[in-house]
Amino acid sequence: AQQGCIREKAYGKQKIYFADQEQLPAASDAELRGLDGEIAALSTKVQALQQSCRQMEAELKDLNSSMTTPEMAREIEELRKDCASYTEKLERIKSATNHVTPEEKEKVCREQKLYCKEWRRRKRMATELLEAILEGYPKSKKQFFEEVGIETDEDHNVTLPAAV
Repeated sequence: AQQGCIREKAYGKQKIYFADQEQLPAASDAELRGLDGEIAALSTKVQALQQSCRQMEAELKDLNSSMTTPEMAREIEELRKDCASYTEKLERIKSATNHVTPEEKEKVCREQKLYCKEWRRRKRMATELLEAILEGYPKSKKQFFEEVGIETDEDHNVTLPAAV
C-alpha cells in the first residue's frame, strides 16, 4: 500500500486492501464490446453445458436405479419358481374333492348375518346400559371400564363385519 501497488481503505478497526485500478490501462470501447461478446458467448456455452450435465445426471440416476442384467435374471428365475408353485397349488385345489356346495355356503352366510345382527343388537344394548350408568358416575368412562373390568371391541381391535 505504501508503494502504491494496492490501495487501502479503513472501515472502523478493519482495513480492506484492493488493486489500484488507476494503474491499469483503460480499455477502449471496442475492446469492452469484444469482451462483452465473449462473456455472452461463454455464458451461453456454460448454460448449454449445465443443461447437458443435468440431462446426463438424470440419465445416470435412471440407470443406477434400474436392475442389472444378473439381477434381472435372478428376478425372472424367482418369478418362474413362484409361478410354478402357484400352478401346482391351483392344480391341487382343482383336483380336491371336498368342495363346498352352494347350499352349505348359503347356510354359512345366513348364519354369519344372523350372528352379526345379534352382535350389533347386544353391543347397542350394552352401550345404552353403560351410558345410563355413566350419567351418574363421577369418574371418566375409561376409569369406569377399568374398575368394572369391561373390555370393548376397540380394546382388541375387533370390528363388526360390514353388512352384506
